[in-house]
Amino acid sequence: MNYNDEFKSLQALVDDYLKAYFDALLRNIQEKSLVQSMAYSAMSGGKRIRPVLSLATAKMLNGSVEKVMPIAASIELIHTYSLIHDDLPAMDNDDLRRGRPTNHMVYGEAMAILAGDALLNEAFELLFKTSLNSGAGMEQALKASIIVAEAAGRSGMICGQVLDGESEGREISAEALKQIHQKKTGALIKAGIVAPSILIGASDEEVDVLSQYADAIGLAFQIKDDILDVVGSADELGKPIGSDTKNLKTTYASLYGLDGAKSMLSETTNKAINALERFGDRAWFLKETAFYIANRSH
Repeated sequence: MNYNDEFKSLQALVDDYLKAYFDALLRNIQEKSLVQSMAYSAMSGGKRIRPVLSLATAKMLNGSVEKVMPIAASIELIHTYSLIHDDLPAMDNDDLRRGRPTNHMVYGEAMAILAGDALLNEAFELLFKTSLNSGAGMEQALKASIIVAEAAGRSGMICGQVLDGESEGREISAEALKQIHQKKTGALIKAGIVAPSILIGASDEEVDVLSQYADAIGLAFQIKDDILDVVGSADELGKPIGSDTKNLKTTYASLYGLDGAKSMLSETTNKAINALERFGDRAWFLKETAFYIANRSH
């Protein structure tokens, strides 16, 4: 199976799981307008890179995709909530996401905030239920859940968002920029790789190697985002380009120039690939994902 086929196969597993999950919620709760708002963003055709990486990590480690799926889904729910809140007028004030009106443009600001809150809580409910049903593997499931919680919380993604907001309108150092995106973008990507490896019972050495890989692709993902904000197509991105410039944000493109950012992207991609050498051919999909991140157009 080639890379695109495998990616689509894993992507479909995630989409099917989430569709069934929201269908069940719509059948069983009264607050249908809330669930509809949640599902609107969660099922809006995202790339599913984070959960796909979770499933691919499980396969590489000869683990169960079904066992890892709740973690993969919870990370996608957290990612979706963060996008809903990022798009709000108080944050990035975006009208489009993935080529469709943003959640608050369709359901209003109040419902968008509540839908984001609900998605975050739904993710942790899913993690807790999975841990409780893990039997002898409960400790590993709880450790994996903590990894996700830390990545999403005050020392992870939310901290990165705060630092990012505080940096608007002023130039910041390369180290400060790296710290922002390790937390804002990289933390949840890393959790999507490390948490499944812990759940499956990977060795400390394997977890360390996967952490190095995850750090590198998380950085690469953000560098590529910064490049696309300069040279990307609004039609392909599904949102306006140039928002970083509009918001006076320091980016890898503004700090190093477009060519410098492209060179850094190449170096970071190679670092990610080299980190996986101990896994040999088993890591083919994760390696190809590093290239996919570097070469994507949206």
